[in-house]
Amino acid sequence: MGNGKCQTITMISTNKITYARSCIRALKGIAVTVMAISFSACQMTVSTPKDIYDYTTNFNALWNIMDQHYCFFTTKHINWDSIGTVYRHRLETMDTLNDVTFFNLCGNMLNELKDGHVNLTAPFNMSRYWAWFQDYPANFNSNIIFSNRYLGSNYRIAGGFDYNVIPNTRVGYIYYPDFTDSFSNANLSYIIASLSKCDGLIIDVRDNSGGTLTYAEAIASRFTTKTMKYGYISHKTGPGHDDFSTPEAEYITPYATTSVIDNWVTKPVVVLTNRLCYSATNEFVSMMKELPNVTIIGDQTGGGGGLPMSSELPNGWTVRYSACPMYDANMNTIEFGILPDIHVDMTASDMSKGIDTIIQTAIQYIEQQ
Repeated sequence: MGNGKCQTITMISTNKITYARSCIRALKGIAVTVMAISFSACQMTVSTPKDIYDYTTNFNALWNIMDQHYCFFTTKHINWDSIGTVYRHRLETMDTLNDVTFFNLCGNMLNELKDGHVNLTAPFNMSRYWAWFQDYPANFNSNIIFSNRYLGSNYRIAGGFDYNVIPNTRVGYIYYPDFTDSFSNANLSYIIASLSKCDGLIIDVRDNSGGTLTYAEAIASRFTTKTMKYGYISHKTGPGHDDFSTPEAEYITPYATTSVIDNWVTKPVVVLTNRLCYSATNEFVSMMKELPNVTIIGDQTGGGGGLPMSSELPNGWTVRYSACPMYDANMNTIEFGILPDIHVDMTASDMSKGIDTIIQTAIQYIEQQ
């Protein structure tokens, strides 16, 4: 494994428990292999392999891995054969060919998939596709939510959650910025109990680009007293673009049926979203949208509805890709994001006054219920 003579591509399955981080934080925790790279006058120099066919071998390995394992070719109407022909010709006609230019070419080819879960990782760089959020309004400003108008300076912290009652309202507010931030059942129980006298609850997951799927399930389990189907997942069963298993249903299992939990089954809950909600956060929004007392307010989420896997190229580089398509409860793909129930964008006028348009809409919605 990892040399040019290896004929077997090793599959490295991503455990569903650690649902993929979004590409915005994917650089964290990557073990960087030491190699001869020098920086001089902002230019990178790398050694060039003796045989150009090393690049051809690795290009073909990359193309074949994606051809056999990527799960959204049909969903996205992508002609992978045509893309391979175009980039193979570019490889054959490149004026300067070294590790860096080869990496850039392969990264550009992968970006044709327009998938934030697709990354090529080499010792010196990681390719990424970020247009799923960069081409849209931010619809979030952390300075505003931590102002005295919302969380204030005396908010509470439990696990990865920041929470408080919004001043001059009877609305509880929970901000959860990262699904990699751990928490315990005790954290959730204390938060829910402390906000139980509120008339409604806001859960803000804007700018949360993903993390651990079991955290999403743990939060959602606090807002139902019944087992609820929230979606489906399929798995690749062969090399064909449409070789998938029969979709398997996925369920939210209620944490408990205590009186505290019941408060949030009967009271309104609003989840706030923007385009930077991705991967596990996207799945969380899909779960919450199935619950009868939950309303999604904000912008469409960024998507990331494919459970990722990774494979290794002969040269030791790794490629991550969406391998298992995930769907909502009605078998609609969630790869392109979840639509809000009420679409709201933050306005420049409100932001200049320190007002979060999306939070204000949520407060008004809860107060009208």
